[in-house]
Amino acid sequence: MERRTIKNPRSGHSARAIPPGLPEADISAARFNRVWTVPNMLSFLRILLVPVFAWLLVGPGEYGWALALLAFSSVTDWVDGKIARMFNLQTKLGQYLDPAADRLLVLVTPIVFVVVGILPLWAAVALVLRDVLLAPTLLIYRRRNLDSHVMYLGKAATFALLWAFPLYLAARAGWSFSGWFEPWAQALMWWGIALYLWTGVLYIWKALLVQRRIPAA
Repeated sequence: MERRTIKNPRSGHSARAIPPGLPEADISAARFNRVWTVPNMLSFLRILLVPVFAWLLVGPGEYGWALALLAFSSVTDWVDGKIARMFNLQTKLGQYLDPAADRLLVLVTPIVFVVVGILPLWAAVALVLRDVLLAPTLLIYRRRNLDSHVMYLGKAATFALLWAFPLYLAARAGWSFSGWFEPWAQALMWWGIALYLWTGVLYIWKALLVQRRIPAA
């Protein structure tokens, strides 16, 4: 009689992370609720690097090193999303952790830029105030067991800001060609602020509509 070797479909890393014998639905739920995945660890790392980035600017004034760290954070932001999609590592924590890392950087960087004299105070106040006003809208969605979907216009605003920040640093890095980066940094910053504030208005309006149309669970 021919003897067949049956391979365990959940062998390897997944077998160690998920108990054997679970139904497929429970396996999917267990995977979605994981914490220590590579994308989540990269998001944690990005959050931990934010105070280091602030110290490099406020303390020793190392614009070059701050730019390198910001570039590293941007690369890991792209990499963790790519890994999550390629290897089916999307998790509930990651849905909050990844945007939280972006929000933290968008909040801290303008404040630090004001301290070191790169941005005017009103620009930092506008960016911080927008996120402060949006915070209560999350409670509306949570009470109704709904997800607040990110607008593509909001992603465009964040994209413009996250490119403006390193360009401002490059403009002050002391290189012979640093002056070339200043107009690009200013253009992206003002476009980013305008889109950021406008999408803030749209998010608040959308949350108010949800509040009126859908009763709390």
